[in-house]
Amino acid sequence: MVKKSIEILDTTLRDGAQAASISFTLREKIRIALLLDDLGVDYIEAGWPGSNPKDYEFFREIKNYSLKNSKIAAFASTRKKDVRPEKDQNLLSILESDVNSAVLFGKSWTLHVKEVLKTTLEDNLMIIADSIEFLKDHGLEVIFDAEHFYQGFKEDPDYALKVVNVAGEAGAKVVALADTNGGTLPHEVMEITKYVAERTRVKLGVHMHNDSGTAVANSLVGVVSGATHVQGTINGIGERTGNADLIQIIPNLAIKMGYKVLKENESLKKLRTVSSVVYELAGLHPNPFQPYVGENAFAHKAGVHADAVMKNTKAYEHIDPTLIGNQRKVIISELSGTSNLINYLEKIGIKIEKKEEKLKRALSIIKELEARGYSFDLAPESALLIVLKELGLYEKFFDLKYWKVINEDKLALAVIKVNSRVEVAEGAGPINAADLALRRCLVKDFPELEKVKLTDYRVILPGEVKNTESVVRVTIEFNDGDRTWRTEGVSTSVIEASVMALTDGFDYYLQLNKKLKPLFLKD
Repeated sequence: MVKKSIEILDTTLRDGAQAASISFTLREKIRIALLLDDLGVDYIEAGWPGSNPKDYEFFREIKNYSLKNSKIAAFASTRKKDVRPEKDQNLLSILESDVNSAVLFGKSWTLHVKEVLKTTLEDNLMIIADSIEFLKDHGLEVIFDAEHFYQGFKEDPDYALKVVNVAGEAGAKVVALADTNGGTLPHEVMEITKYVAERTRVKLGVHMHNDSGTAVANSLVGVVSGATHVQGTINGIGERTGNADLIQIIPNLAIKMGYKVLKENESLKKLRTVSSVVYELAGLHPNPFQPYVGENAFAHKAGVHADAVMKNTKAYEHIDPTLIGNQRKVIISELSGTSNLINYLEKIGIKIEKKEEKLKRALSIIKELEARGYSFDLAPESALLIVLKELGLYEKFFDLKYWKVINEDKLALAVIKVNSRVEVAEGAGPINAADLALRRCLVKDFPELEKVKLTDYRVILPGEVKNTESVVRVTIEFNDGDRTWRTEGVSTSVIEASVMALTDGFDYYLQLNKKLKPLFLKD
C-alpha cells in the first residue's frame, strides 16, 4: 500500500521570527534555511519581503545556494481594498523577490472583513481572487492562508466556505485553514475541517497556533479530517504562545500515522539537530521536556521504570529514540533503584548482579546525599565515584590536603596542596584560579589531564536542606575531546562546592583512564 504524502511548510523564518525576543540575522536565516532543505521540508516560508529590508535581502542571498529539496516561498497579504494588484506593493514585492512560490493571507472571518478591512463581504472575495490570479499570471504557485478561518466558520460557515472555494477557483494550489488566535480545540477542528473537505475540491492545509495548548493535536486532527498540507515552525516558536511544533508533528505523522513526510525516514534522525540549532540561533534554552527531541524525552528516573526499560524498552518508551536522533538516558537520583546504577556501570564496562549488597549500600549513600542537596541526575559521575568506592574498584590517585582561595581587590588567587605538592595560581576569577592550581598539582603525575576542559559551570540554590543552613550546588561539565561528564559539589560556600566538583571531575577521569578495566562481578 502506497503511503499518502503530507506536504510540510515551515514558517520558522517568518511566523517563528515574529515571536517576542527572537530576531534572526541574515546569516542565521540562511543557515536555518539550509538546515530545513537538508531535512527535506517541502516549503520554506522565508519571510515577508515587503515588510523589512532583511527579508528582502534574504531572497536575494538565498539565490546563491542550490537547494535540493525545498521550495522558497515569499509571504504577503492580499492586495489593499482600493488598489489594483499591479499597483499593490505587497504583491509587487513578491515578484521582486524572484521566487516561484508565494503564500498569501486573506480574510475569512466576517468580523475582520467588516471591522478591520472596512469593506464588504463581496469585495473581500474579489480581493482574494484578484491577488491570487495576479501572481498566477506571473507564473507563481500560490498557497492561500485563510486567516482566522475556524473563528470565521463558527460565526458564518457559508461565508468561510465561500472564501475557500473562491481561492481555489482563482488558482490557489493549497488553501490553508488557519486557527490564527489559537482558540479552537481538537474536536472542533475535526468537525470543521471534515465539513469543509467534504464540500470542496480544493487541496486543504492547516496552520495552527498554540494559545490553547493544542496546536500539535489540532494539526494532526486536521490531517485525519482531510488536510494534506501542514504548516508550523521548528520548536513551535511564534507569535504569543507559538505555532504548531513541526518537531512533534513530523514524527507523529511519519511514525505513528504512516504518512509519507519529508524525503525519507532517515531525515527524521536529523530532527534533534535541527531543533537544537534553531534554539541556539533564537537565543533560547532547549526545552529538556520537549517530546521526541528533548534531553529528558527518553530519560528514566524512577527505579521501577529503569528496571523495566532495561528488560524491554517498550515498557516505558513509545518509540526507539534513535529514530529521531535522540537517545535513552537512565538517571541516578534519590528515586533510583539498583537498575539505574547497573545501567551506568555497564556503560563503563562493569557488569554486576542486581542483588549485590555493596550496590545497595552505594544507593543508600546516594539517596542520603540527595537529601542534603545533591542532584545526581545532573551529575551522575559524582554518584559513580561513590559506587566505585563501595564496590572496591576505586583507587585513590590523589588526596586534596589543603586549599584556599583569595578573591579581593580584583585579585583571584588559589593555593592548593595535593599529596605533597603545593601550587599557587592566579585566575580570571576564584573558580578559574582553583582549577589552574589543581591542574598544576596533578598534571605532572597525570599529563593526560591537559586534555580535560571545563565546558559548563552552573550554580543552583536548592535552599534550606534538612533544617540546616542554605546550601549551594555547583555542577561542572568536563570534556576531553571524546566524552563529556559532569560532577558536582554541595556546600554552604560556592567556592568550596566548586572545588569539590572540580576534584570529582578530575578524579572520575583518572579512574576511567588509569585503572578501570571491564570487570565482571557476581554474588
